[in-house]
Amino acid sequence: MTLRIILFFFFINISTNLVSANIEIKYKINNDIITNTDIDNEKNYLLFIRPSLKSLPNKEIIKISENSLIREIIKKNELNEVFDVNEADKYINKVKKNLYRFTNVNNENDLKKLLKRNNIEYENVIEKMKYESLWNELIFRKFNSLVKLNKNKLRSDLELKIKNNKKYEYNLSELLFELNKTEKVYKTYEDIIDYVKLNNFKSAAFKYSIANSSKSGGEIGWVKETLLSKDLNNKLKKLKKNEITEPIKYPNGYLILKINDKREMKQIVNFDEEFKDLVNFEKNKQLNQFSILFYKKLKQNSKINAY
Repeated sequence: MTLRIILFFFFINISTNLVSANIEIKYKINNDIITNTDIDNEKNYLLFIRPSLKSLPNKEIIKISENSLIREIIKKNELNEVFDVNEADKYINKVKKNLYRFTNVNNENDLKKLLKRNNIEYENVIEKMKYESLWNELIFRKFNSLVKLNKNKLRSDLELKIKNNKKYEYNLSELLFELNKTEKVYKTYEDIIDYVKLNNFKSAAFKYSIANSSKSGGEIGWVKETLLSKDLNNKLKKLKKNEITEPIKYPNGYLILKINDKREMKQIVNFDEEFKDLVNFEKNKQLNQFSILFYKKLKQNSKINAY
């Protein structure tokens, strides 16, 4: 073996060792691993889609990134058992259009350039969005038949709400938290409120919320009071802009809501359209609850090791 070949293999070995030394396994979820590089990439992605995270200490951003990857892998493993890989491709056009709107670009090339400037792999983002679409499809297929709606009650409730002279709609953010066996509701609630005061509600939702909306900082957007229960409306009417509700018991945890803004609703002119919105709102609410419960079950049945 010539000296040149020996030196070649010597430097190859050094390079390989350096790469190995820089990459560390942080988690193993069933047969999948998460490395420090994966966490860094996820951190870049989350900071890109949710800039408000930048206000948090780096340690907390890393933890949020780790939890995001764990959730993604657990969901992806289940989806790969149910769907053909190519089935996700039918969502790709919708995924791209949503990304164009979100990032305020006009086409695929502009999106790729924007992501590259932020050290984000284009294909990884597309895959994330496709699997999220597949998850929603899975939840619909599994649980749509279990959704229970009393349409007669919904209709009569809506009729009463419409009779009110003044009706409001609220721009809301939510945070759904759960307790372990040793935690107390109001102690956890106080911890969350303290965290909100130090940071903001979005950051608290990233950190504490188990709701699907956590990935958007808990943002729900504008919700008409005609879509909300009487009890919830009574709670919200007592609050001012930027105030937060007391914890509200839900089937899968405790919900707190923040009023980002509030305005008077326009007069309802089409009862049937309003009723249709109410039915869809109630159906989606129940499907979201099924989604959370199903994910929790998958997580409990997964083997998660931290290193």
